[in-house]
Amino acid sequence: MSKRDTGKFDDKQSSTEPREVSGEDPLADTRQLISQQIPSGVDRRHFLIRSAVGGAAAVMTGCSISEEERTAKAVATLPPQAKEKDPTPPLADDLNVVKKGQGPVLTTVDEFYKVGPGPSSSHTIGPMRITYDFYERATKLPADKLAKATALKVNLFGSLSATGKGHGTERAALAGLVGKEPATVDPKFLDSLRDKPDQTFPVKLGDKSIDVSLKDVIYDAPKGDFKHPNTMTVKLLAGNDVLLEQEYYSVGGGFIEWKGYTPPKKNPPKYPFRTMKELRAHADKNKMSIAKVMLANEMSIADKTEEQVYEFVDKIINAMVATVKSGLSMPEDDVLPGPIKLHSKAATVYKRAMDDKFQSDRGIAALSAFALAASEENGRGHLVITAPTGGSAGVMPSLVYGLLEVRKLDRQKVRDGMLAAAAIGYLCKHHATLSAAEGGCQAEIGVASAMAAALTATAYDAPSLVVENAAESALEHHLGMTCDPVAGYVQVPCIERCAFGAVKAWTAFAIASNEIASRHRINFDETVTALAQTAKDMNSKYKETSEAGLAQSVTLC
Repeated sequence: MSKRDTGKFDDKQSSTEPREVSGEDPLADTRQLISQQIPSGVDRRHFLIRSAVGGAAAVMTGCSISEEERTAKAVATLPPQAKEKDPTPPLADDLNVVKKGQGPVLTTVDEFYKVGPGPSSSHTIGPMRITYDFYERATKLPADKLAKATALKVNLFGSLSATGKGHGTERAALAGLVGKEPATVDPKFLDSLRDKPDQTFPVKLGDKSIDVSLKDVIYDAPKGDFKHPNTMTVKLLAGNDVLLEQEYYSVGGGFIEWKGYTPPKKNPPKYPFRTMKELRAHADKNKMSIAKVMLANEMSIADKTEEQVYEFVDKIINAMVATVKSGLSMPEDDVLPGPIKLHSKAATVYKRAMDDKFQSDRGIAALSAFALAASEENGRGHLVITAPTGGSAGVMPSLVYGLLEVRKLDRQKVRDGMLAAAAIGYLCKHHATLSAAEGGCQAEIGVASAMAAALTATAYDAPSLVVENAAESALEHHLGMTCDPVAGYVQVPCIERCAFGAVKAWTAFAIASNEIASRHRINFDETVTALAQTAKDMNSKYKETSEAGLAQSVTLC
């Protein structure tokens, strides 16, 4: 990471007079040749081409033709449209993750940044939170009911069933059942379940004790009409009779819902916003940074003091730094768990980067090494931070580590950066998705890169427009990225994707801080809309199912 001047946020403008268009040239203004209204249900590109050709032909032959006639002829010559393949089942309308975009953003940092075991927030942290939630519900049943209990069963569906084995979903689910939470579980406990899968554990429910094991977590149907791609059920049984059953959804980023879920009531935000446009309007009107607007909202929604908000942010910053340090400290011959037999490379990349004669190359390679380090910790199933997910857990920590440990930036600037980054994540969660099972890897690495770009821009005191532009660029250049983990493990291509996401975040900041900000043509809200639409259109084979892409083209020996 090379040194830079931080005072570069001027917005110089240049203007040119528009050229006059001759009224005598019938081809000077081509808008008259093209039908302005595009009929529904046709291919836009093919329609515009045929409309333009028809209009030009009419002008050159001297014929007069109305727009209606031109539209009809263009439509008549269109080739038949191919039927859409693999329409991914839509999410259920009653899920809060679907309804959330209707009101102001109410997510808070302690909900968003979560500490938990890798390798996936939706396949590890979410299921562990789900089974722990069920465990707590079961303990509250009447004593006479609990006295009849004989078994606990977990059924995994959709993406949880398709790639859960590679994510250790069954181990996470069992850990929650025996009363362990993601933020405090010892990764060695999860490792012991992998190494000794036949272990049984007593679950104490009142005066009743029920033995559970990995056999009680069942990989059920990977395909079906589910409310969400990450669906699971948990049951407390008395023989064949169901004493308690709940259907749950791991909706991305470690967030969970259940059938009949009602979001908790919260205080209204001081500066309500649904979009980046509204968020920036608050910041600019009140002469505040985006980070300060977010701080005011955190205090209002969660009824916390400034000190309490920053105290939590500090915990997350410290955890991020710790994951990078832990990853860099691993021996160079370390092999990650699973059938890929992937050697860790963070330490090697970092050591060799330090010998590079060009400072800029050292910076890029070091930043990549930091991301690899945290992401490899995720691949090991060690504790990481969802920012916004486990699969993208190397992106944000790499920038945090670089800014604090290498650049030696003031910690307060990084704290503010974390709040601005959270705003980016909130908006993507609010209007699109953070789940690869729902939207592909663009929803994980793409959002993480946008968050990291906003973090960096904020840490260098960039104006709100530059923060938005940096986040937009980073997200834009991940649109369409698929989720195709080889063998279902969050290793290939996931680990290196974190490094590329970190570098793209830095590149987005570099461009945004040096361009003329007002000339940036695409705003963040438009790109989030594109993220949501791309997620809907993406073939389900590329949504964390390991049915296509690298997951199919790579042959393991």
